[in-house]
Parts: sequence; C-alpha cells; structure tokens
Amino acid sequence: MHPLATAGQPSAPGAWAYLVVFLAAAAGYMGVPVIGTLVITGAAVLASQGELNIVAVLVVAAVGCEIGGLGGFRIGFRWGRELLERPGPALEWRKKTVAKGEEVYQKWGRAAVFVTPSIVSGVLDMKFSQFVVWNFLAGTVFAVSVGAGAYGAGKVSTGHTDSVSVGMLIGGVAVAALCVVLVMLHYRRRRTRASTPQLPAPGDGSSPPAPGDGSAAALPPPRGRPPPTPGAAMSGPAVPFSG
Repeated sequence: MHPLATAGQPSAPGAWAYLVVFLAAAAGYMGVPVIGTLVITGAAVLASQGELNIVAVLVVAAVGCEIGGLGGFRIGFRWGRELLERPGPALEWRKKTVAKGEEVYQKWGRAAVFVTPSIVSGVLDMKFSQFVVWNFLAGTVFAVSVGAGAYGAGKVSTGHTDSVSVGMLIGGVAVAALCVVLVMLHYRRRRTRASTPQLPAPGDGSSPPAPGDGSAAALPPPRGRPPPTPGAAMSGPAVPFSG
C-alpha cells in the first residue's frame, strides 16, 4: 500500500481532529488570524507520525478555506463595514484592517485575495464570480504548501528520508514559491496596464478638444464637401460598439 494511504487510519479521535482542521481553516479564511496556519501545521505533523491521514488533512483544510472564504465574503458584503467600524473592542485595529485591505487591493488587484481576509474582499465589493476563483486558488495553495511542507518536515526531522517524505517537503515549499512568482507576475502586468495611457478607440464618437478651453469641439467638414444633413445616412462601414 502507498505510504500516503497508510499515514494514519481514520478513528474516533481522528474524525474530531479533521473537524477541528476544517473549522480552523474556515475561521482563518474568514479573518481570524493565525489559527488556520497553526492547526493545519499541527495536523500535518501528527499525520507525519501516523496519527492522521495527510491526504484527508489537505483535502479538509482546502475545503475549509474555500467555505470559510465564501462565508467571510458574504458577511463582509452584507454587514462587513458596519461590523468593522462599530464602536467596541479593537476598533482602531479593525479600521486599520479595512484601510490596509483597500491599499493592498489598489496595488495588487484580485491577487490581494492571497494576503487579505475574505471579509475584506466583501467589504470592498469585489466581483463574487472572480472571488470564488481566486479564493479557491488561494485556499488550495495555502493548504497544500503549509500541510505538505509541515508533513515533510515532520518526517525528515524524525529520520525518514524516503522519496515521499522529502518530496512532500520540497513540494510544499515549491508550491508556495510558485504562488509568489505568479502573484508577482500578475502585479507587474497590472502595473504595466495602469501606466499605459488609454487612447480613445476609433469611431467611438469622441472628438478632440478645442485648443485652449478643454472642451470638445466638432471638426469642420472637409473642404469642398458640404456638411451632412440631419437624418441623412452616412456612407462607409458601421463601427460596432465595443460593449
């Protein structure tokens, strides 16, 4: 049997452990700091010692991140700003969280889902269909990189240097590194687009401004050709709307 299949068999304590992993991952992606990382790491280390099944840990963690992210988004979209700015404990911290989230989204765009709580995405009114995709990617990368890395580290630290153990350690680090590279590429493309001046599309009905006053002015008709009469059909191919 494959080593990953035998890395812990489900039991009564194991079932409760998986539930804790799910809840912690969901809470982490809803905005509770640190808890998801700590619990997933601990569960992966237990799996490396044969107490849990690492495949189940990774799947449960990824599902928890996805569901927690969706729940956090809906809360943020519906009540987020009221909750985060409501007077009470940690009000200044909550305000700074929203301000920091706005700054990150302005800089990174959709890739900010990787580094901000999902409730912030809802508060900032990110398009839901885009959030679902990016949240799935972020949650899967997070669960695999943290879980696989911790599992491999736990195996290697106890003297297991087989290909599976070393591969899990390297794989977890590689997934995190690849994610960083892809996010940086997305950021550079976004910055390039933002710095490129947007010229009006031909045929969009816009006309150059008149010199000196900044207002739009109509071009005079070409010399020797009378201006078109109202209601007359224009010759030439029609330019479709870009939508």
